[in-house]
Amino acid sequence: QVQVEESGGASVQAGESLRLSCTTSGVTFADRAMGWFRQFPGKMREEILCLSWSGGNTYIADSAKGRFTISRDDTKRSLYLQMNSLKPEDTAMYYCAVDRIRYSGQWCPPSDKSYWGQGTQVTVSS
Repeated sequence: QVQVEESGGASVQAGESLRLSCTTSGVTFADRAMGWFRQFPGKMREEILCLSWSGGNTYIADSAKGRFTISRDDTKRSLYLQMNSLKPEDTAMYYCAVDRIRYSGQWCPPSDKSYWGQGTQVTVSS
């Protein structure tokens, strides 16, 4: 059984930092595209940062440039999202996704063909 679990969400003040973690089990890790997404209330889920399976390609949303970074530790089967200089507009539910397809050419795991976690809430107050 595949499990994807996010953690690290919290309520913080603007300007502070958070590190989100995503752990996986039941699926191979180093051979899949994966990424972080977020969803605002009433809106569609959107990509923030993604890594291709090789790690050679990275997608980064404009909203994340200069503030967020993505990394992964294959030995721990974990994906991380380091968020610095948080803003109130970063308040959202954050999700981790792992591509169902191994060695795909995707930079970001496709929404309809990925394993998803339940999400972790990030709230940033001014």
